Amino acid sequence: MAEHEKPSSEDLQALEQLKSAYQTVRKEMSKVIVGQSDVVEQLLVAIFAQGHCLLEGVPGLAKTLMVSTVAKTLRLGFNRIQFTPDLMPSDITGTEVIQEDKATGERNFKFLRGPIFSNIILADEINRTPPKTQAALLESMQERQVTIGGNRHALPAPFFVLATQNPIEQEGTYTLPEAQQDRFMFKIFVNYPSYEEEYNIADSTTKDVQANVAEVLSGEEILRLQRMVRRVPAAPHVIHYALRLVRATRVREASVPEFVKEWVSWGAGPRGVQYLLLGGKARAMLDGRFYVSTDDIRAMAKPVLRHRVITNFNAESTGIYPDQVIARLLEEIPERNSGDEIAPELQKAFA
Repeated sequence: MAEHEKPSSEDLQALEQLKSAYQTVRKEMSKVIVGQSDVVEQLLVAIFAQGHCLLEGVPGLAKTLMVSTVAKTLRLGFNRIQFTPDLMPSDITGTEVIQEDKATGERNFKFLRGPIFSNIILADEINRTPPKTQAALLESMQERQVTIGGNRHALPAPFFVLATQNPIEQEGTYTLPEAQQDRFMFKIFVNYPSYEEEYNIADSTTKDVQANVAEVLSGEEILRLQRMVRRVPAAPHVIHYALRLVRATRVREASVPEFVKEWVSWGAGPRGVQYLLLGGKARAMLDGRFYVSTDDIRAMAKPVLRHRVITNFNAESTGIYPDQVIARLLEEIPERNSGDEIAPELQKAFA
């Protein structure tokens, strides 16, 4: 399908449903969450693109409340797992126990499901648990299943892990390994509210009033819309732009900007390109469009790449962090150039 080809009536109906549902979800969430517009948008983009999110922010910024409210508006099951240093992998995934049949005296293993068996999992303070327990999430996040005693147990669909971590309190924490961070589609920074937003927070949360959040979408509807997101076409020049951005973060690539060589140790892998495009497709649909633009890619660049670009000591000693590297790449990498034409043998794939 070409970039601006007219979608079918079924596509238009799904597009309108998603746009309407997105606006309703935002409206319902505003009853509980003041401000944080970009954070809410990125959370919903990730959900419709079938991705997981890592939220980073200081305590008291309503990260937990935000995740639980999303679960309520989307009519999904929700479990919170509080990560602590003594948390075991079986505390997340579940375990097998021996049960005896009183009638026959036979003993059999029975699998007791852990809290991971839900639609939305809040992994609260994920950096407070050892790597062994953090790794228990790997299979669940990637394969959407749990293997216990050689038996595979499918997780409910849709399934999302939304993890939080505190960036300022590092004593007694375990830094999330790069391989684990790469499983998250977005790393979202939750910042302090503005003066006006904080005034509204202070006013609304100190009254004897409880907001009721309406349910907007069911799990089945979300699954259908997720499939729809993947059908949104991306023109070749948009794919090339996403590739240029990601490949420009890799210091060993030819024609990498000099500032990248100076500031970056390791760059983003292929998941960076995949998530840029999927995020762009979901954002386009939430905006009521059935095609991806380079503006969508630019909007997704920081949350997708900031945990995939590893800066070196030279950068950090001068106050340069991944967001600054990405911002400069967005300034210098062209959105379109003469080499963006697709090879003749690939023309049919985009026809």
